[in-house]
This record gives sequence, C-alpha cells and structure tokens, in this order.
Amino acid sequence: MTRLLSRLPTLAAFTACLVIPPAGAAPSLELGTTSEGTPTLGLTIDWMRDLSHWHPVLDLRLATGLLLLPGDNGDDNAAWKLTPALRYTFDGKDAFLEAGVGGGLFMETEVGDQALSTAFQFESRLAVGMRFAFGGELGASAAHYSNARLDLPNEGFEVYSLVYRQTL
Repeated sequence: MTRLLSRLPTLAAFTACLVIPPAGAAPSLELGTTSEGTPTLGLTIDWMRDLSHWHPVLDLRLATGLLLLPGDNGDDNAAWKLTPALRYTFDGKDAFLEAGVGGGLFMETEVGDQALSTAFQFESRLAVGMRFAFGGELGASAAHYSNARLDLPNEGFEVYSLVYRQTL
C-alpha cells in the first residue's frame, strides 16, 4: 500500500489525461472482475484509425490506460496498459469484434493470490460490442495477462469486463 501511495501523483496526472482526453481520443470505463474474483476498474483512452483502404470493415484501435485492482488488507495493485487491437465491424455497422495483443506494467508482482513474478505482463484481449447512434459503445471483453514464461512462476490471470466507450 505504501508503494501505491508513493505513486499517487503519477496516477493522478495520468487520470487527469483520462478525464480531459487529447483531441481525437475517446474515453472508456471498464468494470469487471479477475478470474480469482478481485474487482477491477479500467480507465482508458483510445484512438481509432480507419483501415478501410486495406479492408472495408477493419479499424485499428490504439488504447492506453489504467487497470486498478483493489485488494484486501492493503494488497492493492494497478497497471498501466497499452493495447492495440484490430476491430472488425459487421455489415450492419453497429456490432463489432476486437482482438489485440498488448502489455501492462504492474506496480506489484502479485494480484490477490496470483504470483506474477515480473511487473511486465503481456495482454491478450477479445471484445464484442455494439455502437449506438449517439456515438457511445457498449461491450464485453476478456483479457488474459501473462509474462509468456519470461520468468517463473507464470500463473497469469484473466479480467472479464463490461466496457462503455464514448466517442467525442
């Protein structure tokens, strides 16, 4: 907990960027749980890039943000994550599927009872969702965090989330 408190100024500055995102960025809020039952809160911003010159239904989503993992008895954790993803939009233009591989830098090398062994973890992510006429999106995502056996133990964990994204 002391380590988390010492990093509060950095977390506060990054959170300010999420509240007032740069031009062209869209904020999103992710509420979820880990595979071990720890609640999670994700605060991200992302930029969409049109890839229709390669394929008419593909976009690239570049996302970055914080993953907060409150724990019991002072074993809180947080991570800064960077996740690029390819987005496939179905013909109706309102439903989409995303897949991406990125990474997260965790403040602690434990999440609940899971030993991560390294602060850097790879993130594999799948998401589905719907886009609304007013510009918002609602989706569900599943992300797996693992160090890809860079060090042992490599227990890894999953995060399952409901995601709301508001385009500006």
